[in-house]
Amino acid sequence: MQQPQGQGPAARLGQRSGVTLTQRATRTGVGLHLGHSTTVQLVPVEEPEGRYFVRVDLPGQPRIDATLAAVGATTLSTELSQNGATVRTVEHLLAALSGLGITDVRLEVDGPELPLLDGSAQDWVRAIAQAGCQPLNHAVPPPWDLPDPITVQAQDAFVTAIPAPEIKFTYGIDFPYAAIGQQWHSWQPDQEDFATAIAPARTFGFADQIDHLRRQGLIQGGSLENALVCDHDGWLNPPLRFANEPARHKLLDLVGDLSLLGPFPRAHIVAYKASHQLHLQLAQALAAAAPARPR
Repeated sequence: MQQPQGQGPAARLGQRSGVTLTQRATRTGVGLHLGHSTTVQLVPVEEPEGRYFVRVDLPGQPRIDATLAAVGATTLSTELSQNGATVRTVEHLLAALSGLGITDVRLEVDGPELPLLDGSAQDWVRAIAQAGCQPLNHAVPPPWDLPDPITVQAQDAFVTAIPAPEIKFTYGIDFPYAAIGQQWHSWQPDQEDFATAIAPARTFGFADQIDHLRRQGLIQGGSLENALVCDHDGWLNPPLRFANEPARHKLLDLVGDLSLLGPFPRAHIVAYKASHQLHLQLAQALAAAAPARPR
């Protein structure tokens, strides 16, 4: 079956069944933080198994479920940990899967971090499109309504979920670099296609922070080929794909992180100057507010 345009979190609310891939897709690249080359195989499943990673390089090929229960470290990326194994920087791939409505897939990875590719979710979207998708014969959990607003906050950074008739995401950022400054972006999945509106937005960083982060063992695989970088004079590697590409990328991260919750609630989710940690704190709070599912 062809992937419908606009398929995403809102469209998933109306899905009658789960969706998996039609055939395998493969991507290889360098991880952002560890700098190691890894290969990911996106593998169709025949039964409803959800989205899960398998560390095929480790003895016993441990499974790591893409759920909130598996969340580990959240420093500049999202890491999942289960069965003695970890996989890091999962948010871009998870956003692509969620944005295209893929509910069930086996993700085989031969290392501890996913490839960054070009720094966006665009190549993951292309991989999914090339593989194609097909329905699975199982019911997707029905939509649920958020009863009351929920907010998590750290100083002036916050993420809040407000009851709404349809899913909508809004993200605001504010950085002391003229190239970025204050930016906002809103995305309503039933009105804009994830593949064109959000997926192409790349991760970004700051030239004066690179050495400090690398001394901490971070961004070992970052480069001008897989991240936007600016200094106080401007972008080092223009052009941008969108005038507000950084804000769109943060929204991409938010979708990937919140997808660990499972079905999204009907809500307007607004984030400002937030982090992976705050994204996932909101996801935990939403999980606590969700109605119990029938067994």
